[in-house]
Amino acid sequence: MRRQGSSVLVHALLVLGAAITLSPLLWMLSASFMPTGEATAVPPRLLPSAFTLEHYRALFTRLDLARELANSTLVATTVTLISLLLNSMAGYAFAKLRFPGRDRIFGVLLAALVVPAQVAMLPLFLLLKAIHLVNTYWAVIVPGMTSVFGIFLVRQYAQSIPESLLDAARVDGAGELRIYWSLVLPFCRPVLVTLALFTFLGTWNDFLWPLIVLSDDRLYTLPVGLANLLGEHAQDTELMMAGAVLTVLPVVALFVVLQRYYIAGIMAGAVKE
Repeated sequence: MRRQGSSVLVHALLVLGAAITLSPLLWMLSASFMPTGEATAVPPRLLPSAFTLEHYRALFTRLDLARELANSTLVATTVTLISLLLNSMAGYAFAKLRFPGRDRIFGVLLAALVVPAQVAMLPLFLLLKAIHLVNTYWAVIVPGMTSVFGIFLVRQYAQSIPESLLDAARVDGAGELRIYWSLVLPFCRPVLVTLALFTFLGTWNDFLWPLIVLSDDRLYTLPVGLANLLGEHAQDTELMMAGAVLTVLPVVALFVVLQRYYIAGIMAGAVKE
């Protein structure tokens, strides 16, 4: 009886936590359909008095948010695909291949995790400027193509691949590239989906770095475009909420579709040496 009561209490707390977490998102969605000025009314309204799509139409007609949405999609997708390829190759090499200095190099990479990303922004900007990539899509894409976290995540998962399976493939005459493509990638699918979600979400929501390296408004990503929208339409709360919904909706849909693989990858990432 006591165990059942504890279970009910835990589930009640989880439901309460979920409600608190979802409340701002639900109000954001509701406010995006409210007529202008209604979201700031006193007392605040929870539901629109009249359902309207005028703010969404304004985003795509008057403010050309479609271009920024396309820019974010292009950048986030490109970074994710390249990151999956490079991080999976490096993670597999650190997990299963033998080469001089492997453990020391990996230790140095792990030490880099404690360095804040902001510390590297100035030298990275100067490097990109020297090779004439500033104010191009590549200025946003190149820094995200690999990450220490991605290499670490894939390495931890790849260590669970049986050595006998790899040795059997080598005996059959398969090269390392064939082994990587035909055995390692399918085996690492859960952790690769997890890494893809992390990378896509991080790139999609990144605001500071695109703001630094992009000066042409035709190249702006969605977070930068919404920040400019805030400066131009600070009092139009409903318009801002509509823009926020368009920013959140794609990543939420992606997470819902891939959540099964995401959870499997997170659980598998706990594999110890």
